[in-house]
Amino acid sequence: MRTPVTIAQIAEAAGVSTATVDRVLNRRSGVNADTVDRVNQAVRQLGGGGIVRGRPRVRTYRFAYVLPASPLPFFDTVDRLIAQGAGDFRHSHITEVTHRIDGADPAEFAAQLARLSDCDGIALLAPDVPAVKLAIADLVQAGVHVVTLFSDVAGAKREAFIGADNLAAGRVAGLLLSRMLGPASRKRPLRVGLLSPATRFAAQIERRIGFAQAMEERAPHVDIARLTDLPESDEAAQAALRNWLGALDVSARLAGIYTVGAGTGGLVRALTEAGHTDPAFGLMAHDLTDAHRALLLDGALAYVLQQDLHYGVMTAAKVLRALCEGVRGALSVVQPKVEILTAENLA
Repeated sequence: MRTPVTIAQIAEAAGVSTATVDRVLNRRSGVNADTVDRVNQAVRQLGGGGIVRGRPRVRTYRFAYVLPASPLPFFDTVDRLIAQGAGDFRHSHITEVTHRIDGADPAEFAAQLARLSDCDGIALLAPDVPAVKLAIADLVQAGVHVVTLFSDVAGAKREAFIGADNLAAGRVAGLLLSRMLGPASRKRPLRVGLLSPATRFAAQIERRIGFAQAMEERAPHVDIARLTDLPESDEAAQAALRNWLGALDVSARLAGIYTVGAGTGGLVRALTEAGHTDPAFGLMAHDLTDAHRALLLDGALAYVLQQDLHYGVMTAAKVLRALCEGVRGALSVVQPKVEILTAENLA
């Protein structure tokens, strides 16, 4: 007499979840053909005399969130949102762990990333450099599912990108600033500033490109002055902008600034020192940090471009779990949109 087998035994033999086994046995949709074959093969190999359905044992997945170790408000906010989602992760049978890795040394970042091959999946916010791409390829080869979060790694073998369209975000900034400037003036040419750190993050690079595209299309009469090595701390950013402003050709009027990185508080202080206190001056930045909220309310910031970070964090886990379970359509997700925040819609 053959011994009955359980759904949990089939799931373990096939390397899938019990929920996936249940879908296959009941011939429900949503499971790809390769996974169906693996489940059916496991049933044949176990050779049981019947399937004991009972209450299934649900597998718990181990996912890692990998973030840069830099103590910037954006990275700290994402870290905090991951921690706040612990209850939702447990409910979904997910054990999450957050790794903060120094992004200043790409080789070391990639080396530490490669050591996470014991995870079922990884949500990655990383610099776009060759060493990281190779580490992602090795992880995928080892059977680890990888998605990028908020900043993509172009050309890598990651399975999905979760985050807003950063090229579109830059174009939105260009649209807003071009409308604030108005038509060309015969009295004095106009200039806007495009500020960025010396970055390896694709999100910031794409924002710069999108902004320049939109300004060139909508306000070709406006000169774009670039500062592409802006420090990330407020104090250093203040000093850098002070020097940059002092070196600008005064024949054109600086009418606005778009910054894709950090250090906004220092930028505001440097602009105030230089006399750029006109309410019509357009300063816009990314991400609703506590500092940016205060600057919006004070009128120092015209706009903050934001995406739903909580949605991104939770969607990354949802996609990773669906990939682990072989769910058809796992990559069909709605990406977060770019929101335009002002002092009037912060609530």
